[in-house]
Amino acid sequence: MSKKQIALLGSTGSIGTQTLDVIAAHSDVFSVTVLTAQNNADLLIEQAAQFRPQVVVIGNETLRPKVASALAPLGIEVYAGKEALASVAESDHVDIVLTALVGYSGLLPTMRAIKAGKDIALANKETLVVAGELIADLARENKVAILPVDSEHSAIFQCLVGEEQNPIEKIILTASGGPFRGKDRTFLANVTKAQALKHPNWTMGAKITIDSATLMNKGLEVIEAKWLFDLTPGQIDVVVHPQSIIHSMVQFEDGSIKAQMGLPDMRLPIQYALGYPHRLRADFPRFDFTQYPSLTFEKPDTGTFRNLSLAFEALTKGGNLPCVINAANEVAVAAFLNDEIGFLEISDVIEGCAMKVAFVKKPDYQDYVASDTEARRVAAELVHASV
Repeated sequence: MSKKQIALLGSTGSIGTQTLDVIAAHSDVFSVTVLTAQNNADLLIEQAAQFRPQVVVIGNETLRPKVASALAPLGIEVYAGKEALASVAESDHVDIVLTALVGYSGLLPTMRAIKAGKDIALANKETLVVAGELIADLARENKVAILPVDSEHSAIFQCLVGEEQNPIEKIILTASGGPFRGKDRTFLANVTKAQALKHPNWTMGAKITIDSATLMNKGLEVIEAKWLFDLTPGQIDVVVHPQSIIHSMVQFEDGSIKAQMGLPDMRLPIQYALGYPHRLRADFPRFDFTQYPSLTFEKPDTGTFRNLSLAFEALTKGGNLPCVINAANEVAVAAFLNDEIGFLEISDVIEGCAMKVAFVKKPDYQDYVASDTEARRVAAELVHASV
């Protein structure tokens, strides 16, 4: 059987490097044909030398000469820029595209790959947050599978295998609660980025780690789940589960609940998405019930962590509002990481953008582009006003 050929968009980030770990462990099943990165040229060169893709793309065009020079002896084609990133996954030598890009940047490449008939292993939740209806329609039109890589959505996906004839009553997304679970607004007013970047269970990139601390990551996952599983806002629930062992659950019409469990390790959902519908052997550490005598659950504190409520409100109103709050969040998180605003002000910036950016009820792609641009402008103004 021929190997499944993978285009990995965002190979130098946390998800990208773990994806390459999975591919290396199953080199008899997978091969890499495309690798892309934005700025980390050194790691991209190292990865390309090991996995020998046909094509490499560096987003930062000023770094192309460095990458091209290093990879010329290997005969690897090197391109640069946004257009190359968007077009490279359309290659005939690609079976599945794993999008591990950060934020809004994943939208256009994912759209182009879907239009080219490529199945998508989706680690870039913002693609569905920003333009969920557009992406869902494109996937149906092009008969493309969207396989979730997020641990929570992978859990839901796994729970639904074999349940095609059974309607979902609701899904329950689990959240660790992040590093500040149980803390009040007085405490949060003075937290540092170093504190916020210390996630108790998962090792992730800086942006998603801050999103986890603010509960915006869970809010974005709520919006993503609506489009992945064709749900209404009322069918999506969130529960805080500090141990991160149950990754999410599905409740059916008879009241039965199915859960997917395991140690927190992103390589498992990555491998499941790439290998679907087959489960591949792995040497990941195994969960031992005796080491976890108590699994606990609690309601999220949406009064303190307002981003989750803002995400539900955006999902309920729909239109371009999820796109707006995503853009605002990206700007606000970057400002927090640059010590320009405090932790609680992240929510203030997002809420301010939601109120100020014009609402579009039935957006098309150009509306999403315009909304993203406008939201970033307004968010930057709000950040500077608070400095």
